[in-house]
Amino acid sequence: MKLHPSLPQTISQIKTQCGNSSDILINRFTTGGINCALICCEGMISSSVIAELVFEPITGIPKQKSAPELFSYISEKLLLSTDRPTVPDYDTLFHLVHSGFAVLIAEGMDFGLGFGVQGYSARSVQEPSGEGNVMGAHEGFTETVRTNMSQIRRRLKTPELVMEMSVTGKQSLTDICLCYMKDRVPKKLLDRIRASLERNDLEAVLTTGYLRPFLEDGRFEIFNSTGTTERPDVLCSKLLEGRAAILVDGLPYAIIIPRLFCESFQTLDDYAYKPYYATFIRWLKYGAFLLAVLLPAVYTAVVMFHPELFNSTLLMLLVEAEKEAPLSILTEALFVLIMYEMLREAGVRLPRPTGGAVSMISGLIIGDAAVKSGFVSTPLLTVTALAVLSGLVIPELEPQITILRLAFLIVGGILGLFGISLLACAVLANICATEDYGFPFASPFSPFTLRGMSDTVIREDMKKMQSRNFTVEEYHE
Repeated sequence: MKLHPSLPQTISQIKTQCGNSSDILINRFTTGGINCALICCEGMISSSVIAELVFEPITGIPKQKSAPELFSYISEKLLLSTDRPTVPDYDTLFHLVHSGFAVLIAEGMDFGLGFGVQGYSARSVQEPSGEGNVMGAHEGFTETVRTNMSQIRRRLKTPELVMEMSVTGKQSLTDICLCYMKDRVPKKLLDRIRASLERNDLEAVLTTGYLRPFLEDGRFEIFNSTGTTERPDVLCSKLLEGRAAILVDGLPYAIIIPRLFCESFQTLDDYAYKPYYATFIRWLKYGAFLLAVLLPAVYTAVVMFHPELFNSTLLMLLVEAEKEAPLSILTEALFVLIMYEMLREAGVRLPRPTGGAVSMISGLIIGDAAVKSGFVSTPLLTVTALAVLSGLVIPELEPQITILRLAFLIVGGILGLFGISLLACAVLANICATEDYGFPFASPFSPFTLRGMSDTVIREDMKKMQSRNFTVEEYHE
């Protein structure tokens, strides 16, 4: 609904729509001989900025003949703020006011003028907590979308970088920003992302998990075909590869579209080290992933169904360790893994001092008591601990690793190595079938691209990589 030319009626409508909310401030005054009102939201503006840049100049306006002349004077002769949108209706007014703008309305005008005077409290730029690095920048995204946009612009000062602002969420009216390099991103990808965002009918967007299902294929996917990052430098590297990213106001994470499976094993530090060391680290992560998923299952399957695979010495040690255990190998392994997940969840959700103490004490007391009482064998506890430790090497895949580890363990305990092989084929088939907007998730392994091996299986020298001019469009089907 458009603003009414009558100032009292407009103010009355504003109070009605906001239910006389205490944080909506309506300041009535007269300037230039015209009755006006300035609407803002308490806690969302900077008092010093609005006093110096808006109040002081606007109250010193000489007498004007009419409201249109007043607005023309303000628009042509006063700066007031760098961000000055026009406010034609109540929806726009409330969205701007709740975003930290001050809106000026006047008697006889059916639109208002907005002034960007944001000053709400926000967390400063800090080092990311989940994507640590040694040689790269130590800056991470914050909860303020404008700050995140500036961090990207500082690193990519080219006009080819485009940032499109829009709003999603019927109740939250959350600002989101679509970022891309216009000379590199496929146009079809942008069109399909915009269409996906328009399809969502959410009331609010409070975390990345609200938007990602709308940006991914509707089929069952074990792994996410969209990625997240809290590092601006990582996001910039993806934009240079022709991808798109979405920043969400209120979240210190960016959503990257599309994402490849091999990227879970890459970090920005890989490009700061010598190629041979970076290659070694990547292979270490590949091996850690396999150990994290398969080690408890393979151990259980071999002990229960294929003991002939052990040499005699190792077999006798295992027999000696397991003969006192009252439960089967499968039950023991499930018990240990589920106990670990409970301790991990308690450590994460409890207050930090308490959570650390609970995890440490529970692990020492319960683990030591379980082994000494014979409830759990020492070799099994060692195997599960090694698998859990290996999973921590790839924190981005921790949810999928946890579920796959349990699934492989159950199948291995029931069907042996044959069951593990069948489930592994099913997982590989799902990975190869996963795609996002036509970009295969398993690229460059499937479909195989020899050129892509230079930054996946190995990490080539930066001089050679510089001449590749790689964009993700090469992986498009």
